[in-house]
Amino acid sequence: MIPASIAPKTSPLKASTLVPVILFLGLALVPVYAQVFDDRFMMLFATRIAVLAIAVVSLDFILGFAGLVSFGHAAFIGIGAYAIGILAEHDIWEAWISFPVALAAGGLFALITGAISMKTRGVYFIMITLAFGQMAYFTATSLSAYGGDDGLTIWGRTEFFGTNLFANDISFFYLVVGCLAASYLLLRVFTGSRFGRVLAGAKQSELRVEALGISPYRYRLVAYCLSGMVAALAGALMANQAEFVSPSAMSWHRSGELIVMCLLGGLGSLHGALLGTIAYLALEEVLSGTTEHWRLIFGPLLVLVVLYGKGGLIGLVTRRPGK
Repeated sequence: MIPASIAPKTSPLKASTLVPVILFLGLALVPVYAQVFDDRFMMLFATRIAVLAIAVVSLDFILGFAGLVSFGHAAFIGIGAYAIGILAEHDIWEAWISFPVALAAGGLFALITGAISMKTRGVYFIMITLAFGQMAYFTATSLSAYGGDDGLTIWGRTEFFGTNLFANDISFFYLVVGCLAASYLLLRVFTGSRFGRVLAGAKQSELRVEALGISPYRYRLVAYCLSGMVAALAGALMANQAEFVSPSAMSWHRSGELIVMCLLGGLGSLHGALLGTIAYLALEEVLSGTTEHWRLIFGPLLVLVVLYGKGGLIGLVTRRPGK
């Protein structure tokens, strides 16, 4: 018998690598379940999860890896959604036009606001991102030509070279999951590269990184812009799913929910962001069906996960026994 001290152990890294595979496989099988049990609600619910997961992954990229606590991240979602809605209002339905416009709008807003926000740190960064997010929110409420505070109805979904690919729930779901997988892989490549190491180093000690002749400001700004563009993609997909866009999509409440999803799943882990999104929305669905005061139950559960999870839900999933 091999002594316990030298027996091979399951690597946390291998376990954490399996998590995203299992999550994506589970999402991919949802349409099969929906077809077999004729459950259209599950299809719509899974699509909502995948859309929000794109936004949560983008936030975790700057929050978990760069230590940038953005309380205005929902603004990028709203900008991407309004880009789709406004173009549709002017009879522009092609995805190859509207989606690049949504990404460019989110990236431009991130560049302008990020160039200012990156000059601050800590609570000042939180407050300035909150201020920019509220500016975007109140700008949307003032757009009377596009529904104002009542929101904007989109009479259909985006077309793909003249075809209604987005109109079918199953094809649209797989499109959303594909965008989620692409966003996840892109951000994972960035976090594992020299770029990601600079972000992590600056999070630990900005002075040491500067002593090496590297400017953290530029790296953080690029990360912020990339994060904003991915979140805008989530907004564009959200507008297509709901066929409606409202200023509430960019409120500070939504930004707070995104942060909670990151904390629940585990900061600094992109697959933790996926798990946190699924857990949050599933708990919301179950608890809200039990009582309208479901947050009174969810709050203590979140506190317990943060205090004892040691890395959120992903920490609980990948932790070795006895640790």
